[in-house]
Amino acid sequence: MHQASTDDFLATCATLTDECLARRLPGETTEPTRLHAAMRYSVLGGGKRIRPALVMATATAVGGQPEQALVAACAVELVHAYSLIHDDLPAMDDDELRRGRPTTHIQYDEATAILAGDALQALAFEWLATEPALTADTRLAMVRRLALASGSAGMVGGQAIDLGAVGQKLSVEQLEQMHRRKTGALIEASVHLGVLSVLGEGGGQQQQEQLASYARAIGLAFQVQDDLLDIEGDTSVIGKPQGSDQARRKPTYPALMGVDGARDYLATLLLQCQQSLADFGPQAGALRGMAEFVVSRRY
Repeated sequence: MHQASTDDFLATCATLTDECLARRLPGETTEPTRLHAAMRYSVLGGGKRIRPALVMATATAVGGQPEQALVAACAVELVHAYSLIHDDLPAMDDDELRRGRPTTHIQYDEATAILAGDALQALAFEWLATEPALTADTRLAMVRRLALASGSAGMVGGQAIDLGAVGQKLSVEQLEQMHRRKTGALIEASVHLGVLSVLGEGGGQQQQEQLASYARAIGLAFQVQDDLLDIEGDTSVIGKPQGSDQARRKPTYPALMGVDGARDYLATLLLQCQQSLADFGPQAGALRGMAEFVVSRRY
């Protein structure tokens, strides 16, 4: 898939996701109004929508249509949005800027931000559990997979390890394990939910294994590029303070490998993505294009 085609696919997925989220999220005039306004502010304030696009690209790769995976895509984005709200809190990363706007606790207050994150997480599972287009077995499999990726074995566990690693010197293996949880788990779940949206529970086992390999590689690639952008990015472009990881003395791939070493590792991960999709035809073009996008993005 050419860059223009990838850009078009990402734009289409972002539009579908934004329209679905805007339609299904509680309205700002619905009580409690301040909480619902904070939820909408946090979710609808832009963003790359990479995870929803991965859900829909995977659905396309296994013979479906992006719209078949839209509810799952939005559920993943709700979990992602909740995690960003909580990560930005003073007790965590203490960030004041997200996606080029004040973070939720700055725009509202800390208590409202915490509650907004809590509510978004719960809403994600409600949407999956009540989606009538899916079988009961598929709904259960989706809830289980997203819960596993979100909890202590996944994203939350990765954040806990990250907080404990500030100022510490980790090995590359330890850093990779941390990011497989913190960033990679939700990206891997995105791919898995895309398969489930089309094939259901138990479908396409060989395809699932190949796609899981792709997801592991692109999940790490996303983090390596994030680390590089923290050094080389422009705050006005990346939407958060440039150099924030360095300022907090967080372990990163460039800090351990050097900038050139991190770029070499990024190229290796891209190759792994491409090899994982070798048995897929043109229908996996969006996944191939997304791997190229992730390693070359500037925001």
